[in-house]
Amino acid sequence: MSDAASLASVTVLCRDCLAEFPRAPNSCPRCGSNRLVSHPELGRLAIAHIDCDAFYAAIEKRDNPALADRPVLVGHDGGRGVVATACYVARRFGPRSAMPMYKALELCPDAVVIRPNMEKYKQVAAQVRAIFDAATPLVEPLSLDEAFLDLSGTAALFRRTPAATLAHIAREIEREVRITVSIGLSDTKFLAKMASDMNKPRGFTVIGRAEAVTFLHDLPVTRLPGVGPALASRLKVDGLFTIGDIQARPAMEMAARYGETGTLLANLARGLDERTVHSDRTAKTISAETTFDRDIAKVEDLLHKLWPLCERVAARLKAKGVAGRSITVKLKTARFKLLTRHHRLNAPTQLAEQIYRAAKPLVERETAAQKRQGARFRLIGVGIDDLCDASEADPPDLFADSNVDGKVHMAKVEQAMDAVRARFGTAAIGKGRGFRGQKR
Repeated sequence: MSDAASLASVTVLCRDCLAEFPRAPNSCPRCGSNRLVSHPELGRLAIAHIDCDAFYAAIEKRDNPALADRPVLVGHDGGRGVVATACYVARRFGPRSAMPMYKALELCPDAVVIRPNMEKYKQVAAQVRAIFDAATPLVEPLSLDEAFLDLSGTAALFRRTPAATLAHIAREIEREVRITVSIGLSDTKFLAKMASDMNKPRGFTVIGRAEAVTFLHDLPVTRLPGVGPALASRLKVDGLFTIGDIQARPAMEMAARYGETGTLLANLARGLDERTVHSDRTAKTISAETTFDRDIAKVEDLLHKLWPLCERVAARLKAKGVAGRSITVKLKTARFKLLTRHHRLNAPTQLAEQIYRAAKPLVERETAAQKRQGARFRLIGVGIDDLCDASEADPPDLFADSNVDGKVHMAKVEQAMDAVRARFGTAAIGKGRGFRGQKR
């Protein structure tokens, strides 16, 4: 199923094997799963909101299996500490995010309290983001653990509906990151966000254009974006308690009473939202990748392809006057399985040599792990994020020999190479590993 007409006719998706059907079976004919998503507009919707399930707590449970069935609260437990995340076991007893920790412990005295490890959570968020970016360039993060995605136009690329690509994303996150996400799919950001909040954890909820007004009708006005306690009080004075109450008022009346806010509320109440997904990708990540003419299995061949990509990324960093701290390696197998691996440097860098030294062991470890399965690779990429000003790049190593192994030496070598290339062209000079046959 690949042409636009047949994809638009899809109404059922298997979340496990990604099979798509024009009508609803009781279970997936291909794999037997009953994890099916069914909606009349499934093949035509492309705006999604993805939210990691109990993000901080899920990471802590992943890293400590002994906590799997325990109620876990992530946050500070002293004084005025609040709950950053409550796992779903803890939530059965009443604790919620932003609740004072003392109150959460009164409700769930057996909870395990863990202090937040933001550095670890950021690294996991970068892994999740890399999976998003592999699916679409239109990713708009809202926080570490949630983002909007616009998958318009991806059907022709992947030969499947945006809904199937979202199921693929969820599956990759579960396999690669070992946490779960909940997905909301619609034709607007507002409805997609509403949908992702339903059926958590591991949910996949669709709100189509046809049922938007009915779906919203009985919800309280506080479910609309921007309606906090103060505005909710004003709306209630005017007899507007539910979204349906706003739907019953003419848009012009809402505009006259509340100005631009009234117009926005009138539109949102009818499921109308003109906001688009704005990507920050170019501002946050610099990367390069290459697809091979023939699949590659040998690690030395992959490293031969990796080095010029590191040089390309370094050149872009220098051209933009920035440096980066977090290295990502991307590998895609011959069977189109995408693998991403990450390493965080001790200090930001602009140097191709530093990027290569961080990326090389990631490639070696992953190819060794995949070798047992006979995997071959069709693509390799390297990227750097957590960007900062170039002035912070490559501080000298206090305990390294700056004349031999230190960053000062690396920087001088690259500066000399950059000067030669600026004068005579990029092919005028290079390191030995850039030539065929070198395995360094």
